[in-house]
Amino acid sequence: MAEEKKQSNKINRRDALKGFATLPVLGAFGYGMYKKWNAERLKKHSITNELGLDFSAESTFQPIAADGKTLRLGIIGYGIRGRQLMQAAGFAKPELIDEWKKGAQQNSNDRRYQDFLEQEHLNITINGVCDLFDVFADDAMRAAANVNREGTNGKMNPTAKRYRRYTDLLQADDIDAVIIATPDHWHAQMAIDAAHAGKHIYVEKGLTRTVDEAFALRKAIKETGVIMQLGHQGRQTDSYNKAREIIEKNVLGKISLIEVCTNRNDPNGAWVYDIHPEGNPSTIDWAQFIEPTNPHPFSLERFFRWRCWWDYGTGLGGDLLTHEYDAINQVLKLGIPHSAVASGGVYFYKDGREVPDVFQAVFEYPERDLTFMYSASLSSEYFRGKVMMGHDAAMEMENVLTVYPDRRSTRYKEQLEAGILDPEKPMISYIPGQSQVDAVTSATEQYFAKRGLLYTYIQGKRFDTTHLHIKEWLECIRQGKQPSCDIDQGFQEAITAHMATIAYRENRKVFWDAENEKIV
Repeated sequence: MAEEKKQSNKINRRDALKGFATLPVLGAFGYGMYKKWNAERLKKHSITNELGLDFSAESTFQPIAADGKTLRLGIIGYGIRGRQLMQAAGFAKPELIDEWKKGAQQNSNDRRYQDFLEQEHLNITINGVCDLFDVFADDAMRAAANVNREGTNGKMNPTAKRYRRYTDLLQADDIDAVIIATPDHWHAQMAIDAAHAGKHIYVEKGLTRTVDEAFALRKAIKETGVIMQLGHQGRQTDSYNKAREIIEKNVLGKISLIEVCTNRNDPNGAWVYDIHPEGNPSTIDWAQFIEPTNPHPFSLERFFRWRCWWDYGTGLGGDLLTHEYDAINQVLKLGIPHSAVASGGVYFYKDGREVPDVFQAVFEYPERDLTFMYSASLSSEYFRGKVMMGHDAAMEMENVLTVYPDRRSTRYKEQLEAGILDPEKPMISYIPGQSQVDAVTSATEQYFAKRGLLYTYIQGKRFDTTHLHIKEWLECIRQGKQPSCDIDQGFQEAITAHMATIAYRENRKVFWDAENEKIV
């Protein structure tokens, strides 16, 4: 039967040329066009059918369905990421709404306000906010009051209560769950305290600043049973889910090398954030800011650009490597590596920072016969992407998914020799439906958009991936389920990132003792 099918797909060149000979001029040229068309037809049908893949229809991936009672939230931290998380949950400052409306009037492709209006209501209220900077705290309260998603002339609800200490917010009876978007050095302690207070937790990456904190947080989550989601919105990216299907079908063959990267080239992307003009010792609770780490005199740079110092941040390892690792981990289920080495330095941003702006880490998985490589530069925007290299094919995994056959593939040898597959052209391309011009306004936004971390397309509609990630967490709370990036996934990520950071800071190769759960 297979031989009969193969024979039916063959083209008789002489018969084809006879047909084309009736067309003026086009004879042999027409046959070439026909042959090319037929090769594409054969490639589409024989390869995808053979592999059991269907890319003719839109993804069947669906966001988790909303259900259940109203949940009452508290927000801890309303800096850059805190604002984004509140917007993804459905709450934006009235002034920001005004800005979006003005943008839409000036540019018909600017859909920020329209997308925000169409974003699903998650059946939540924001009852408490906590931020150490008075201006941000006031902004958060006004955003929480803007339940109707209107501008400065709109109707507001009563404002949320401001808490000056997060521990007081955690003790409030009218708060069921918290979103933690503070600098990294506060993540673990706040999440541990939230768990013991019986509050469900959405916490941004990096999960913890130290190894000991990772163990302590895992213990607290397991003991209390609260639902925790780590802020890796890439878990909702449609192309990543399709990548998992490709891996499960063994399309790539044996994978032995993975390369991922971070490349940015603007100050914001290198954490040189704006210093707010109203920031001063009277408006910032500096004593509370440095409480869990080393003491240091008041510094606006350290407060607003905290990612640049080890006291508060986790560097490229805990910040941006984690996005790339989590994307690969959700597809391949890599877990914690056997060993890690790292290198880099402060090569461009000579601004007093401690964390490197160029960083490389190499992780070994000998039980998988696999090496995972990460490299980063904050002063070059040259795009390299995520690439999984297998014996039979390589996959580029971003918002768009592309698979190229390897010219030395064993599995696809016949198709390559027959010209059905070309190693210079994709054998599989998956582009989630897109019908709109995307309005991204900065190099950093473009970086996240390209990697599927701003939005994804599902059945032709654009979704904010952070919105989907928060929604999944909320529905897991209501239904008593575990979310996609729970404490087990978070622990694997935290230990992996810490291994790279330790290797860099101590200039040595580090190992994971899986039996005793120790970095050595």
